Amino acid sequence: MNMENHSQTAAFLWSIADLLRGDFKQSQYGRIILPFTLLRRMECVLTPTKDEVIKQTFAQEGRPDTVREMILLRAAGQQFFNASPLTLGTLSDTQTAADLMSYVQSFSKDAREIFEHFHFEDFVQQLATANLLYQVVQRFAVAPLEPERISNFGMGIIFEELIRKFAESSNETAGEHFTPRDIVHLTTSLVITDQDHKLAPNSIVTIYDPTAGTGGFLSEGDEYIQSISEKVSVSLHGQELNPESYAICKADMLIKGQDVASIKLGNTLSNDQLADKHFDFMLSNPPFGVEWKKVQKQITDEHSHKGFDGRFGPGLPRVSDGSLLFLLHLVSKMRDPRDGGSRIGIILNGSPLFTGGAGSGESEIRRYLLQNDLVEAIVALPADMFYNTGIATYVWILSNHKAAERLGKVQLIDGSHHYTKMRKSLGSKRQYVTEDQISELVRLYGCFEQTAQSKIFPIEAFGYRRITIERPLRLNFQTSAKRINKVLEEKAIQKLDSAAQQQLMTALQAMDASVLHRHREQFSKLLKKALAAHSVTLSTPELKALLNALSERDPEADICTTKGQPEADASLRDNENVPLGESVHDYFQREVIPHVPDAWIDESKTDAQDGEIGLVGFEIPFNRHFYEFQPPRPLAEIDHDLKACTDRIKQMIEELSA
Repeated sequence: MNMENHSQTAAFLWSIADLLRGDFKQSQYGRIILPFTLLRRMECVLTPTKDEVIKQTFAQEGRPDTVREMILLRAAGQQFFNASPLTLGTLSDTQTAADLMSYVQSFSKDAREIFEHFHFEDFVQQLATANLLYQVVQRFAVAPLEPERISNFGMGIIFEELIRKFAESSNETAGEHFTPRDIVHLTTSLVITDQDHKLAPNSIVTIYDPTAGTGGFLSEGDEYIQSISEKVSVSLHGQELNPESYAICKADMLIKGQDVASIKLGNTLSNDQLADKHFDFMLSNPPFGVEWKKVQKQITDEHSHKGFDGRFGPGLPRVSDGSLLFLLHLVSKMRDPRDGGSRIGIILNGSPLFTGGAGSGESEIRRYLLQNDLVEAIVALPADMFYNTGIATYVWILSNHKAAERLGKVQLIDGSHHYTKMRKSLGSKRQYVTEDQISELVRLYGCFEQTAQSKIFPIEAFGYRRITIERPLRLNFQTSAKRINKVLEEKAIQKLDSAAQQQLMTALQAMDASVLHRHREQFSKLLKKALAAHSVTLSTPELKALLNALSERDPEADICTTKGQPEADASLRDNENVPLGESVHDYFQREVIPHVPDAWIDESKTDAQDGEIGLVGFEIPFNRHFYEFQPPRPLAEIDHDLKACTDRIKQMIEELSA
């Protein structure tokens, strides 16, 4: 792969934007340069068969459109054609706009649609009005985008470089549109390795990306499989939300000879346009931490009405982060294990590993994935790998057709140290993974051995039961002036009329303020007697408010009871996470009772699925398993460094004072 050639070509295309300065906003540059780049690439791809297509265009004139199109496609030797004798280099300098649009309209239907998503005609007219169109066309007419110079994979890199540059110049988010190619290659390698049974000669393999972007994962998947076996047919499927990224992806698929009917435009979560389709391999890098509020109704309705017959049966994550929704979407598209099953590679940030406690949507999703033995491995990536963020990211590998030795187990791989520093940063991307480092990570995954960088756990290791620990309520009571004043702050008492309030105060003041009562039942009897003596009648809520104002928590007081049972103190309520598989009672006796002998388990809180005490939760504390304690430096060494630092500061001050 000639990266230098790709960079030079991208720089040449980027330089054309210099013509636009002053007449167009920076945010518009990409919407002009990208479709022109596509147009030139498509022109270069069609050049070898151009003469034959023109010949057949005249020969087939007057025949039905479907027949004519079929013959022209055959003549072009591609999944698209252009029936115009014009090229970018032969457009008139006097009627450039008319010629250019005639040229574009001469493409086959799927190719024409690509330019519609860029609103190409509008920008052509704007360029013509600014007297820039012919200059721009002439620059693109000599752009070196011939297939023999730039491969399809190379064009993908060029497009992504252009998108990144334009996004940076207009403060847009480039990372929403594509994934760095080294990460694409790593993820694809992890997913497709050791899948020889799916890659038999003459077989058809399907690849799907629900967040297709410019088609990086689809292209890489295709290239990877073709490098292993040229006798395997690869069918690519994808859906993309951004119209311009979709247009680039669709153009890439056309040039590759793929059926672009399987590349869809729209929101995957709310409008799955490949519903009921299932795939062999699925690859995705959904946006990190993006809320799904705009499509909340559609997703919630599907969850409520369809349950496990839909995509989101296990649960819904918080609205602020929809990453796990994409994961559930992919799981719903797995093939039946009896038909060979499916494998998924999805890039997620750290939050899906652990956010949400027992019973939350996130925990229930993890529970579903783990208890159904779908998670095969999780690989931690180095930081600073993406163009728009430096946060920690992970590749999840899922399968519903695990090898026998992987059944019931999850492999965690620490790949955070497998990186090489870039000579020049690209946005937030300061590091990349080399081919050798990718091979090493794939080897760690394939070996499935316990090492310092690869750890294997049973599924149960990530599960726990959250039990609620209660402690008894202990209160003392007193009718001191301070506590009587607090009575009037209670809302229930404030609703009494002034006469009733005065009667209540008189009754309370008649009680012995010096006595501190540590038994609620005894104090309640004395209080009711005092109220009756002053003809004060209170409802149950009012009496409850009164007792609340006159009480304070007291560890020496007697336990408050209700119907002979200890009453729980909500302020002392706590939770304990019991490892899954361990008796909650054994854990409680060992870990809780020695410290709080009067505590008990709230056995009314049971898990909705298994009915046992405690809510089941799942989390994957990845970093905890790879943490290595680093002892602090000796104090003498730290003192030495501090002294050296203060000496330098003193010297600088003295030099300034001199």
